[in-house]
Amino acid sequence: MKNLSVSTFIHLLFSLAIGILVATIFFFLSWNKERHKLDEINHYKLIADAFLSNVQLNPSEEQLEQFYNDFSVKPVPMERAKKEIEDQGKTIFAGQSMFGMVRVFQTPKGHYIYVQRLGYNLMLQDDRPPNYTFEIALGIGIFLVLLLFLLYFAILLKLYPLRRLHKKIQQFANGDTNIKLSYPYEDEIGKIARSFDEAIVHINQLIASKNLFMRNIMHELKTPITKGRIAVEAIDDEVTKNILIRAFERMNELISELAQVERVTTQNFTPFLQETTLQEVLKKAQDLLMVERSKVELTKYDINLRADVKLLALAIKNLLDNGIKYSKNKKVSLQFEDGVLRVSSLGEPLKHPLSFYTEPFSQEEKRSSGFGLGLYIVDNILQKMNLTLKYEYANGKNHFDIDIRAIIYEELQR
Repeated sequence: MKNLSVSTFIHLLFSLAIGILVATIFFFLSWNKERHKLDEINHYKLIADAFLSNVQLNPSEEQLEQFYNDFSVKPVPMERAKKEIEDQGKTIFAGQSMFGMVRVFQTPKGHYIYVQRLGYNLMLQDDRPPNYTFEIALGIGIFLVLLLFLLYFAILLKLYPLRRLHKKIQQFANGDTNIKLSYPYEDEIGKIARSFDEAIVHINQLIASKNLFMRNIMHELKTPITKGRIAVEAIDDEVTKNILIRAFERMNELISELAQVERVTTQNFTPFLQETTLQEVLKKAQDLLMVERSKVELTKYDINLRADVKLLALAIKNLLDNGIKYSKNKKVSLQFEDGVLRVSSLGEPLKHPLSFYTEPFSQEEKRSSGFGLGLYIVDNILQKMNLTLKYEYANGKNHFDIDIRAIIYEELQR
């Protein structure tokens, strides 16, 4: 029940209610019909017995008239009734007692009671007003069913704006931040719609503020880096000069990486896929890493890919960087087997599940233990390319795996 949608729950609830109501009406009408039929037979038997017993006393015309009034019957000509019964009537009761015999016939015009005694025959017609119990019960039942249907459609109509709200939220989740709900009523759905609009406005303001901050800070950082890079050219010591040049270049690369991360984490970002090779991606990752080649154990792999080279290289670079920083021997290895890239390093196992470290760090424990923002960037990049990151600890080593079978370019391997 917890996983049922509101609309499905309403469908089931009203279907059950209407089904129970229809079944109840059907059983009630069937029971009422049988009860009414039994009551009529008993009523006509009572009339016949009373009439036959009174006939023995040779009642006067006034007494017979009183009898007819008491039982709401009237005598009718035998021939006319007989013809009507033969044409359209049917026998619904026939019985015999010590006073004589009685038969009850049903015709479209009403009921006839035929009373027979030795030397005496009489045809009586039921003169009671029509009984509309069945019709009234049927009318009430139909009214209740229609009322339930009206309530059902009214509730669905009231909930219809929720579907529109759901579609708008999905659009927003897919990166469309320029949406607006217009719901004119003051009910609960209207309050939700207004709160949603206010939240979108607030989020757009935050995004605009963040983008402005990122652009400004990167611009402000580039200016002193550029000036420092120019000033380094005046240094005569080639060793010092090369170290400073490499440091300034690395700063520029870090700013570019920061811009890439900012771009990747936006909802509407789409990777730039191109034909490349695994070797080219790994070379790019090593260039970004800026550490001694001896710290990375890397084998050449002749595998063709269709991927975003810069982003995949950045993800691999972060995994290599984490492996070097937090390994016991400051070394890391990368292997490729059965479509899986594995980055391994000697060290202690992670204290928490991988999902703890793929969130942007917000706790002191993440800042101090590492595997915080780096793995957050890796996870975001891989998600954009429909790849997954997995972790296991075995034989004293941390192993981070990327299954890249989805981006292996098969056609180039033929």
